[in-house]
Amino acid sequence: MPITLPKPIAAYFAADRIDSAAMTQCFTENAIVVDEGKTHTGRAAIRRWKSNASTKFDYVSEPIAVTEKDGSIVVTGRVTGNFPGSPVDLKYTFVLEGEAIARLEITL
Repeated sequence: MPITLPKPIAAYFAADRIDSAAMTQCFTENAIVVDEGKTHTGRAAIRRWKSNASTKFDYVSEPIAVTEKDGSIVVTGRVTGNFPGSPVDLKYTFVLEGEAIARLEITL
C-alpha cells in the first residue's frame, strides 16, 4: 500500500534519485542535515554531503512507513545499494518550514 508523504518530503525522495542540485532545492537556505554523526548546515553544505554520498555508493531509498512525532515527520526508508549491509532501513526525521525542509536527521 503506497504511503502519502507531505509534498516537500515526497520531493526530497524523488530528487534524491536525480542529483544533489535537485535534492538541495527541497531545503530552506539555512537547513540542517545530520547524517553519520556529522552536521551539514546550509544548502551548499547539504549539496556537498549529497554529492559525496553519491560518489561512494549507488543507492536508492524507498519510503516504507511514515509517522508524526513531536512536530517532526519520521519516514522509514529502505535503502538498497552497493554498500556493505545493504539493504538497511533508516529513519529520516524531517522538520518542515512552510513548503521546505528545515532539518533532516538520518539514523538507524
